[in-house]
Amino acid sequence: MLVESLNWRIQNEIDSILEKPIIPVDLYRSIRDTQLVGLSGYSKEGIPVLAVGVGLSTYDKASVNYYVQSHIQINEYRDRFILPMVTKKYGRPITTCIKVLDMTGLKLSALNQMKIVTAISTVDDLNYPEKTETYYIVNAPYIFSACWKVVKPLLQERTRKKVHVLRGCGKDELLKIMDYSSLPHFCRREGSGASKHSSSDPDDCFSLDHPFHQELYNFIQEQALNMELIKQGSMHVNIPDQDPEDAKIVGVIEAEFHKLSVQNGSTNGADKE
Repeated sequence: MLVESLNWRIQNEIDSILEKPIIPVDLYRSIRDTQLVGLSGYSKEGIPVLAVGVGLSTYDKASVNYYVQSHIQINEYRDRFILPMVTKKYGRPITTCIKVLDMTGLKLSALNQMKIVTAISTVDDLNYPEKTETYYIVNAPYIFSACWKVVKPLLQERTRKKVHVLRGCGKDELLKIMDYSSLPHFCRREGSGASKHSSSDPDDCFSLDHPFHQELYNFIQEQALNMELIKQGSMHVNIPDQDPEDAKIVGVIEAEFHKLSVQNGSTNGADKE
């Protein structure tokens, strides 16, 4: 697995991916508005907290190549700069992150994004393994609960132990391991509208205007200028073949989505949460 991962890095020039900005900035802003991920802060032990808007990500403003490139750039920046920074600050190795997955807005139509989500997950599984210490699921609608019931038994025990489904927005549980300032914006309050994404809200860690994304974008732009590499166009990254066990899980999720769609009245149910 290590040899295959190293070959993948060489063949796809992953070591230089932080020198290849996605331009123009309006395109990158569109990606940030439709691929919802960001660094909201750190746990009390210094572990980075990454927020992911699973339910509201649409992946519909750019090609798959751009979304994969953006995802890998965040991974690389985390591994090369954020983790070494907190390791130095706390005086002990910090090699993993915490992910808070917001299921707000998850609908049966999310099946349309399964291909790109699977591609990104495969890249992570095969080339960035064991980088997530814990997954916290928040704002979970019925559709997630139904799928989780059938998927959970298929997961390896070590993976199951990492996943914690929290009640509501999960604020009370998350405040046990992080300060309020590090809570993702969608965990800060209960009720209608609590999880809406706003690209103009400075507290919204998904937004390009958030300090993390500004820092990352400016860094990549600087690296590109230094290397005189700025040019328009996406970076094509080969997606590794999916692990058979993971493919089986994806198949189960797709089957469950189809079953729920039929139960809800096919096309009329396709947009139900």
